[in-house]
Amino acid sequence: MANVIDITGLPPERVTFAPSPLAELGAALHALSEPGHHPGLHGWVTSTAAGLKTDLADRLSEADFLWRSSRSDILLPARPGATLAEELDAMDAIDDERFVAAAFEITCTGRYGLPTPSPLVDPDERARVREMAAARGPRQAAFTDRMLTDPDGLRVWLRRLFEDCEDAFFGDVWRRVGIQLAADARHKTDLLRHKGLAETLAATSAALSLEEAQDGGGVRIVVDKLASGRTTAFASAADPGVTFIPTSFGWPHLLFIHAPGWRPVLQYPVAGPELPAPAALELVRHRLEALGHPMRMQLCRTLARGAHTTGELATTFGITPPEVSRHIAVLKKAGLIRTRRRGRYVLHQLDLQVVARLGSDFLEGVLR
Repeated sequence: MANVIDITGLPPERVTFAPSPLAELGAALHALSEPGHHPGLHGWVTSTAAGLKTDLADRLSEADFLWRSSRSDILLPARPGATLAEELDAMDAIDDERFVAAAFEITCTGRYGLPTPSPLVDPDERARVREMAAARGPRQAAFTDRMLTDPDGLRVWLRRLFEDCEDAFFGDVWRRVGIQLAADARHKTDLLRHKGLAETLAATSAALSLEEAQDGGGVRIVVDKLASGRTTAFASAADPGVTFIPTSFGWPHLLFIHAPGWRPVLQYPVAGPELPAPAALELVRHRLEALGHPMRMQLCRTLARGAHTTGELATTFGITPPEVSRHIAVLKKAGLIRTRRRGRYVLHQLDLQVVARLGSDFLEGVLR
């Protein structure tokens, strides 16, 4: 599985790296709503949540479906602005039908990658959105009804909510992280200019890569995620290109906008010395499959306690040396086994650090 952005024929200057106050506010609100996704932010989440006034906390809870399970596209601007007010102005300029469809795309539609009519104009879509909202509780059902019956009024309410967040806590957050994010965006822009897109993507995230078809079939950016999606850099005829937005609050998520008609946007976590490089999802799958066999699980138990030869393992488990070799080969291919030679003996041992990382690699992969 992977997400793909076809960039065939795209001029390099149409690939943009820029920080976004609105996108970072969305990442911060998501962390407040789902602190379990972000254990490294526990201290910030605890202190910020404790400092929220009751009215603001209630309003955030009312609208949190826009950022809880994922992030609505309206919170990831294709053309980031210098200030939150500037980006909120741009959000206000989105027409009601497009805005409402984007607001419901995560929690009230199972067809994100397919064109769908706006619930403001299509009665079947409106009924389906209301039904899915009702399944998520009375708060989202009430919020959904407000957006369907009075989109202009609710958009004013939503803007005020974000402005109050800026006054309450996000203004301080942005003054602290905005400089770092701007520096990262400048670095990636310089890297793109001097080293090219392939090296820039590798520096941005280990989950990003550039592929060129050998038959001349085009060039594409591949995003290593469990979800599948496909779009083109020319999806938005009025604004072709791809936008990359750095985030300090986003890890382990790597967000990818690919709704029909929207310019592709990727929000990537800024690398830090404390953040592990994301493991390839294919490698995580191989490791889980390698451990899924009962005999290999027993072999791992023994190999976790010390190094053993193939003959020793065969004697211990009552199977033939060739059978042991086949199981060891699977574990070794998955990177779970370290092998060393001592004279004429070959010793195998479980790599405890790799196995210890497997749970967090799996969790990072499903949250990515």
